[in-house]
Amino acid sequence: MLGAMHTELELRASELKDIVIPTIYFGGGTPSLLSAVEIQGFIDKIKSLYAVDVAAEITLEANPDDLSLPFLQQLRDQTEVNRLSIGLQSFRAEELMLMNRAHTPEQSFACVREAQEVGFDNISIDLIYGSPASDAAVWAENVRIAIDMGVQQISAYALTVEPGTLLQHQVMRGTVPIPDEAMQAAQYDELCSSLHTAGFEHYEISNFAKPGFRSRHNTGYWQNKPYLGIGPSAHSFDGESTRSWNVANNHQYIQGIDGGNPRRTVEVLSAREIFNECLMIGLRTTLGVPLKEVQRLCPPADRAMVTQEITRMLENGDLILHNNTLSIPENRWFFADGIASRLFLV
Repeated sequence: MLGAMHTELELRASELKDIVIPTIYFGGGTPSLLSAVEIQGFIDKIKSLYAVDVAAEITLEANPDDLSLPFLQQLRDQTEVNRLSIGLQSFRAEELMLMNRAHTPEQSFACVREAQEVGFDNISIDLIYGSPASDAAVWAENVRIAIDMGVQQISAYALTVEPGTLLQHQVMRGTVPIPDEAMQAAQYDELCSSLHTAGFEHYEISNFAKPGFRSRHNTGYWQNKPYLGIGPSAHSFDGESTRSWNVANNHQYIQGIDGGNPRRTVEVLSAREIFNECLMIGLRTTLGVPLKEVQRLCPPADRAMVTQEITRMLENGDLILHNNTLSIPENRWFFADGIASRLFLV
């Protein structure tokens, strides 16, 4: 598989030919199953084909149970990985079991501590709020522990019941209650308040970082910058109107690469879809969406209607306008997707 991914890099080298790449992200699946030598080999391959920023942010996404001390030491000594994104989810065994996570709270504590000990100073962790196994006190303790770990970024997401998961089966059987939206909203408010007090910047609905440690990679997504995804199921975007995604099946992926024709689906967005995506992504962040960008992307036939709706939303406080930029006030970010959707064009 790794050989096929090296070949895909070669086949698609022209796609980012005019760009100095600011970030590299090893994510999706379990990239931490690669050895340090294989990870650095992939970085070297990228650098041989593309122009990469000398100060590039290079992130490895991993689960706590995959980050042993020897592996962390090898990552630090043998690779250019300079940022870790670790899916901790919770510090309580009951919640981890509910989420069908393989690691234990003890492994979460150990992997972060050991990563810091070997010299990683840019660590992001993920938390999940609003689980049926949680309450206000449990969540407050999870947040306190996360802060005390001394990490540079905390990302937090509401628990959702995904189709085909153990949690969905339990909800359908009635053994686990459906996540309560009011409780999730209250826990989100607690998260925002506690992290503000601890010195974190809330720069996107689900993301909080210490000053100077905002994820450069994710920020690129939110600003509609182009990106190239390599490997099965990987997604790409040209920064304008075309996105694509590789076939998910490993065998079909390798067959396509071996034949010199990566198997992927290509989608060209319509003018209205581009407009909707700009709002959907931009209104999730503190950067917001410049009013001139709204006007530029909105099709002429829809401008009067969109202007009227923006005016109404400014009047009722769902939107604010500052320095000619539209954004959603932080106290309404929990409902941001619904607010943004009111401006979508169909």
